[in-house]
Amino acid sequence: MAWNEPGKDKDPWGGRDSGKNNDGPPDLDEAFKKVQDKLNRLFGGGSGGGKSSGSANFGPLFAIAVVIAVVFYVGAGVYQVDAKERAVVLKFGAFSEIKTEGLNWNAPLITEVYIVNVTGERQYPSRGLMLTEDESIVELPITVQFNVSDVRAYVLNVKDPETSLRHATDSAVRHVIGSTELNQVLSEGRQAIAAEVKQRLQTYMDSYGAGIQVINVNIQEARPPEEVRSAFDDVIKAKEDEARLKNQAQAYSNGIIPEARGRSQRMIEEAEAYKAEVIARAEGETDRFENLLTEYKRAPEVTRQRLYLETMESVMKNSSKVMVDVEGGNNMLYLPLDRMGSRSPVADPQSQADSFNSRANQTLESPKPLVRREVR
Repeated sequence: MAWNEPGKDKDPWGGRDSGKNNDGPPDLDEAFKKVQDKLNRLFGGGSGGGKSSGSANFGPLFAIAVVIAVVFYVGAGVYQVDAKERAVVLKFGAFSEIKTEGLNWNAPLITEVYIVNVTGERQYPSRGLMLTEDESIVELPITVQFNVSDVRAYVLNVKDPETSLRHATDSAVRHVIGSTELNQVLSEGRQAIAAEVKQRLQTYMDSYGAGIQVINVNIQEARPPEEVRSAFDDVIKAKEDEARLKNQAQAYSNGIIPEARGRSQRMIEEAEAYKAEVIARAEGETDRFENLLTEYKRAPEVTRQRLYLETMESVMKNSSKVMVDVEGGNNMLYLPLDRMGSRSPVADPQSQADSFNSRANQTLESPKPLVRREVR
């Protein structure tokens, strides 16, 4: 039912009489004044004229301030937690709960919220001068990578976990370097040092209950102090030269020793072969002379004459001179002039001996009758 229907003498603003013209729009100033009066009565101000004007104006300002304060209070308690974060909520200083990802709200001044990144890896560098086991000073740069494994322990157990981690790192590194020689720190021992530092550092963090997981410890190139760096560089260069020369010597040794062993083995095998050959030849000669002795015992004159002729033939066949043996007369020397121009080379004594032995064997196997030739 509309407020301005016939029979109604009041408008909803209550500021006009029924006898007045109600066809126009409502008076906004009058409406605002009535709202102000109500607020004044609510917060201690009166609608009459007995109150002072300063007291009448203070009520609305106070109300607006309260509304703004409530809005700020509610807005201050809203916070966003990402997927890689966790929020630890403390109510009146005591642990309350852990919030996961999403939009959350907690009452300010009553609760405290600590948002911690639990998935991202963090790292920090460290550098310092340290004393080795052999009382040498070395400058060692190191980088520690870690993340938060227990967010509640990270927030509540240790006041400043990362500062504690730095102090524990310095302690672990100095403990390990103090039991290691300088050569290992400067060269091949860095990986073992990093592994030992990581293990010792994780033990410290677990004993503190800091909720930190050490992922990796990287030790960069260790360097001596600036004051003695040139001397250390000379030492390192000398060691590198020593290693290079050792490798070259080892390579030469690996090449020459097998070759010498091969030559030695070849000489041994040749000697064994020569030994077997000489023994076989000697055994053959022995057998031949035994067979020759048997034939000689059967026919001494024939055997002697045949051996003589064959020996003279083997000795004189390569000579340019011809010796004719005449029975009952002097030996006659015959010089073939047509063959002196094309003289054949003298045979090797070894080949002559072999030829003599073969002919002797043929003689023993199938003896032939001797035919005496006479030159007239």
